[in-house]
Amino acid sequence: MPKNSFIKDLASVFTSRVASLVLGLGTSIVTARYLGPEGNGVSAALLVYPSLFMAIGALGVQQSTTYFVGQKKYDLKEVYGAVLATWIFTSLVGIISSFLLIKYFTKGDYPNILIFWALAAIPFSLYTTYSSGIFLGQQNVKEFNRINWVPAIINLSFTFLLTGVFHFGVAGYMAATFLGVFFLSFLVVYKIRQSIPVRPRFNGKIIKGLLSLGVIYAGTTLIASLNYKVDVVLLEKWSNAHELGIYSKGAILVEMLWQIPAILSTIIFSRSAGAKDPAEFSLKVCRLLRFALILILLIAIAFYCLSDFVIGLMYGPAFAESSKVLKILMPGVLLMIIYKVLYMDIAGKGRPWMSMEAMIPAVIANVLLNYWWIPKYGASGSAMASTVSYSIAALVFLVLYSVHTRIPIKKIFTYTREDREFAMGIVNKLRGKIAPQPKATAPVPKEPSEESVNI
Repeated sequence: MPKNSFIKDLASVFTSRVASLVLGLGTSIVTARYLGPEGNGVSAALLVYPSLFMAIGALGVQQSTTYFVGQKKYDLKEVYGAVLATWIFTSLVGIISSFLLIKYFTKGDYPNILIFWALAAIPFSLYTTYSSGIFLGQQNVKEFNRINWVPAIINLSFTFLLTGVFHFGVAGYMAATFLGVFFLSFLVVYKIRQSIPVRPRFNGKIIKGLLSLGVIYAGTTLIASLNYKVDVVLLEKWSNAHELGIYSKGAILVEMLWQIPAILSTIIFSRSAGAKDPAEFSLKVCRLLRFALILILLIAIAFYCLSDFVIGLMYGPAFAESSKVLKILMPGVLLMIIYKVLYMDIAGKGRPWMSMEAMIPAVIANVLLNYWWIPKYGASGSAMASTVSYSIAALVFLVLYSVHTRIPIKKIFTYTREDREFAMGIVNKLRGKIAPQPKATAPVPKEPSEESVNI
């Protein structure tokens, strides 16, 4: 199968991410208006453990599948069959372990119906996560992103219906979240079964290979997820649902900036796994990082200045304190862009464990600072702890990446003539697609080739 160009993949992922971002923002507004700070705090507390398990229960199967498919280590049918066999087992473990964590490690006495909706999404989310490794390994990013926005639109539609029209409260929002991943899993099955039999295959050699590399990916993902989610866990324990709701809305807004590197990370990981010249590819990843940082910094400045107005407009006066949370989190979120882009290159090269050296001290700092600051400052204290933690993780990983790839830190951030040519190539390519084609029969000068802008 021919490789998709970087521009085509970027356009596909960008469209999908923007759609998901806008729809997710709509869901966030609906829940703020109809659930209030306390209801948002309850839903955040219920979903934090299932989302953490997704980092463990996924076992890095998506990443190891991408790596194996990209390297063509095994027959595709055998790989997918082994993925399904693994999914059956981990789904059961995920439901049981998440139930025990919610039941016995949270402060609130939550109704069983809420716990049910929180757990019901686990097997369907895991299936979609596992199966996406097939698409990424084949560098078929465009195909997967055609349907990747489906959960967001279903979630928004049913959240409004169940919370705004029928007033089912937190239970309505939890049910809407489940329905989103439920329908997406069936779309993924439909796409995959067109070329691969959807049948579990208990191939011990492949399962062992997937898990032996996948456990490393899972460990790094778990540590990273802890760094993002530990503040929610600790706020639920050491504060109250109101403060948790205030924090969650501020964090959701500022973390939307991470959608920009997420657009790049899907492509970087899939292409890094099959790169013929890893050193040259890393230089191109650094180029993407430089462009991403400029774009995100400009957005962040506007976001910071308008945060009071935006939060008041979207969520109402009850969430006014979320603006302070957003502003405190902003520096750490910006620095984490460095980690999020560079990590996918390292992970694609089959060395995900490097991130642990950055994330473990960051998580420890996060926990200790939350312990000191939550009792004094509530949601703002947790935001301060997260910003310090994110900064530690990003800066330490930057040094590790520089050492591993032998690219000096100064070179990672220095803009070059090739950067300008790359940018102009993209602009010219987009102009060529937008501008009408000339009707003259005379030869028309060629646009820059796809190779000139192809990562």
